[in-house]
Amino acid sequence: MSTPALFRLRERFPSARIVLLTPEKIAQLWIGHPAINGTLSFGPAEGLVSVSKRLRNEDFDLALILPNSFRSAAEMFFSRIPRRVGFGGQLRSLFLTQPVSQRPQSISMRKRTRGEIERLVATGRETGPAAIPATAHHIYQYLHLAAAVGASAEPSAPMIHVSEAEVTEVCKKFEIPRDEIPLIGINPGAEYGPAKRWPTEYFVEALHAISQARDCQFILFGGKSDMETATRIVAEVSRKDPVGSSLKNLAGHTSLRELCALAKACRVFITNDTGPMHVAAAVGTHVIAPFGSTSARLTGPWPLERHHLLETTVPCAPCFLRQCPIDFRCMHQIKPVGIIEAAIGYVEP
Repeated sequence: MSTPALFRLRERFPSARIVLLTPEKIAQLWIGHPAINGTLSFGPAEGLVSVSKRLRNEDFDLALILPNSFRSAAEMFFSRIPRRVGFGGQLRSLFLTQPVSQRPQSISMRKRTRGEIERLVATGRETGPAAIPATAHHIYQYLHLAAAVGASAEPSAPMIHVSEAEVTEVCKKFEIPRDEIPLIGINPGAEYGPAKRWPTEYFVEALHAISQARDCQFILFGGKSDMETATRIVAEVSRKDPVGSSLKNLAGHTSLRELCALAKACRVFITNDTGPMHVAAAVGTHVIAPFGSTSARLTGPWPLERHHLLETTVPCAPCFLRQCPIDFRCMHQIKPVGIIEAAIGYVEP
């Protein structure tokens, strides 16, 4: 969601050397990105002093601080970058030369308490995420920061660069028949917690129905923690249709860069609200995603209208919790039929 702001920065400073500071676990996302000249990555054990020293040696003129954390502002201060721009508050302003106020349209992703959830449910009103305006989307937060240094705040679609050669190579590696039948990506996990995960039995029902309606190849994605869920989905779908279902289970077996390339090869990507959802959208693939504990209007794949995003109408959503404290009604309300119909529409000849 930061990539539109990076493009606007490049427009504003066409001749500048723009370097992105990024955790090393996601550094592969930025390979070949046209808005930046390169990256500086840091590991989970690398401390503030070490990162600041490395930045100091790079002799930067301006730091645009995208994360809204205390550490990110402190790192820029101790790196002695002369101009430091970021959101103020939480003592961060002490480290900034240009504190930026929050947008009036911004909405905090505050976690609801169990008591609040029970009171909302008791009212019986079905409003849910619909009350959140599209202008609250998080993509505007980064653009707002870019505008503070003179860049345009006009939104654009996020983009991760993946070459056709990469797609061809990874499809060959995993024996994916890219040009024979439509590829459908399936991402049943969510690292944040179970509240973001559409029920596994719903994924099974959707995959079975889609495979009955259209000849296609499913690719299951996920990290090592998702391997058990992916194996269960393969077993259940194969039990329903032992001959017709074509599933390739790659959960726990792809690098981040391979995920990017395989997501680009897919016609459509059915996923929970999680990192791979944004990856798929940013490489140009249509996304189908159910939103329960979170809100597409805040953090959905942009532009929202390009994708098929299903939001619940229960009054306690979005709660932003890792685990539902009641009966998980938000995700159970989103039935497979909507996802099935959308997926079939995307793979129509």
